[in-house]
Amino acid sequence: MKRGVNRFPAILAKLFKEDSGTTVIEYTLIASIVSIGILAGANSMGRAVNTLFTDVATEVTASTGK
Repeated sequence: MKRGVNRFPAILAKLFKEDSGTTVIEYTLIASIVSIGILAGANSMGRAVNTLFTDVATEVTASTGK
C-alpha cells in the first residue's frame, strides 16, 4: 500500500506534463464523472443506513414499552 502512495505524485506529475491538452481534459472529465457517481452512491447509502437505524430504534423502543 505504501508503495502505491509513493508513486501517486509521480503519476500526477506525468499527467500534468502531458503535451496533449485533450488527454488531460478527458482524464479530468472521467475523474469528475467517477467522483459524482461516488458521491451519489454515498448519499444513497447514507439514507438507507439512516432508515435502517431509525427502524431498529423504533423496534427497540416498541419492544421495551418506553
